[in-house]
Amino acid sequence: MTAAEILDRLVGFATVSRDSNLALIDWVEGWLDDHGVAHWRVESDDGRKANLLARIGPAVAGGVVLSGHTDVVPVDGQPWSTDPFTLVNKGDGRLYGRGTCDMKGFIACALAEVPRWVGQELATPIWLALSYDEEVGCIGAPRMIERLLADHPRPAAVIVGEPTMMHPVVAHKGATNLRTTVTGRAAHSSQVNQGVSAIHVAARLVTRIEDVMAELRAEGRVDEAFNVVHSSLHVGKIQGGTAINIMARECSFEWEIRHLPSDRFEELLARVNDTAAGLEAEMRKRAPDAAIVTEALNTTVPALADDNNAEVLALCRELLDERPAGAVAYATEAGQFQREGLPTVICGPGSIGQAHQPDEYIDIEQLEAGAAFMTALGDRLQRK
Repeated sequence: MTAAEILDRLVGFATVSRDSNLALIDWVEGWLDDHGVAHWRVESDDGRKANLLARIGPAVAGGVVLSGHTDVVPVDGQPWSTDPFTLVNKGDGRLYGRGTCDMKGFIACALAEVPRWVGQELATPIWLALSYDEEVGCIGAPRMIERLLADHPRPAAVIVGEPTMMHPVVAHKGATNLRTTVTGRAAHSSQVNQGVSAIHVAARLVTRIEDVMAELRAEGRVDEAFNVVHSSLHVGKIQGGTAINIMARECSFEWEIRHLPSDRFEELLARVNDTAAGLEAEMRKRAPDAAIVTEALNTTVPALADDNNAEVLALCRELLDERPAGAVAYATEAGQFQREGLPTVICGPGSIGQAHQPDEYIDIEQLEAGAAFMTALGDRLQRK
């Protein structure tokens, strides 16, 4: 099967993060079994989802891990012109469908090359590492990485196949999702001296979150390698109150911190928490039970730093004709691999500009470039 034919199968599995990915994993395992490839599941606690590790080649140290996530973002409310879970070729040089670029295209390129890799005498292995729940906080990858390092010889390098137009990426920001809940005291809106509006307090804190970014720029905490050169803080959802004439007892908002590799998430959060502590003290002068509570919605996804990656970067450049390296603002499991001491870069077919969009697509040329990369990788790792 070609990469496009396998992509057709993969897109057909509606592996939205809120749903199971096991049907896709079953299919991939069948493909690997057909070619005699060893593989291991690493399941979620509830058994509804699974990571998949597979090794092509000898069980020795070294080699390359090709890492990709099997989940996709929802299509709810998006104006798709085609069935998002059916691969569509409109004859315009593109293949449409949810996950085509983010990132089932990369996985399809790797799986299509399996029969050829199996027939080669590889000196070091090629690993496939397929994870679940990347889109909601890189939840599945850590236990997969733990199993890989505990049960198998240590790989030499990792390539995460997020869409980069086949240019190597050596750095990305870390990411943490948070929820802040402000609890005040309800009162009639004509009696503002009797209550504490949770909405008003939350608004002051939301403004503070944005102000932190201005502080970072003023302090010169920037990295010109990124298109957004500073760590970013953003409030994406807010809700609170029950009626226009009632001072809101509760207001909550969900927000994120995307920190540069050179920044620490904890320090940026502390700036916001310090302001929250001051606001809470003011609130309690009128309402002793008032509170501001911030909770993390995911374990912080570590940033990927441009560090300890010379050999894997050189490999990518060798296979890709010396393309320049870059940095991206989105987060991936690359930082999780790097945290465990594995040299890691990001490189995959397609454009991040198409990810999460209605009528998501991958250029056929990009899919072909990804397939050519896989062929070149197998040739490079053959026993000499």
